[in-house]
Amino acid sequence: MMGLTFINALVFGVQGNTLRALGKDTPLNQFLAGSAAGAIQCIICCPMELAKTRMQLQGTGEYKQKNKNYKNSLDCLIKIYQKEGLRGINRGMVSTFIRETPSFGFYFLTYDCMTRYLGCEAEDSYVIPKLLFSGGVSGIVSWLSTYPMDVIKSRLQADGVGGVTQYNGILDCVQKSYHEEGWRVFTRGLTSTLLRAFPVNAATFATVTVFLMYMRPDDNLCGCEPGPVIQQPSSL
Repeated sequence: MMGLTFINALVFGVQGNTLRALGKDTPLNQFLAGSAAGAIQCIICCPMELAKTRMQLQGTGEYKQKNKNYKNSLDCLIKIYQKEGLRGINRGMVSTFIRETPSFGFYFLTYDCMTRYLGCEAEDSYVIPKLLFSGGVSGIVSWLSTYPMDVIKSRLQADGVGGVTQYNGILDCVQKSYHEEGWRVFTRGLTSTLLRAFPVNAATFATVTVFLMYMRPDDNLCGCEPGPVIQQPSSL
């Protein structure tokens, strides 16, 4: 919850400013601006997801212990830092970067295309449902574009929790996962992720767009994208 607040603020801020810096609102620039936002938010996203993964694994399955190691997410990150240093805090950073950069590019590009296709206008009585639908579809496309890398990232961040390290890096994790469980391992959990992605991103994009619409009533909405009202155009 704490991490998502900063991530969404950072993502939409970086995306809007990058799009303005690029000068022209084109599909390519939408993708590039979104990718830039995705890359930068990894600084917060990676440690946040590391703590979430460790907390969720704690006390379950092969990681079951009588005494829990972590009291909360902050305590988890502090103990990881004390034991492994900055490298431990940033475990999975490369895989997170590979996942987030194109994912957010498709995220904002899809939203831009959807709002234009649906003809979102501020005076349209159906603008809110259109924004919700556009945001939900954007979230689904975003996750579909890089979901296999999310599986790898989660495995790398969970690796070593039980005291045994299985993987030596991204490629080693890919090879061992495929060899042991087949290609379906890279879609494990996809259904539940997509079921979550639609409502979460529908609410996120619609809220940002409507907020900007009312905060800047004199600006041209230009298709209702969160960037611009900001000049057009986050996972969360």
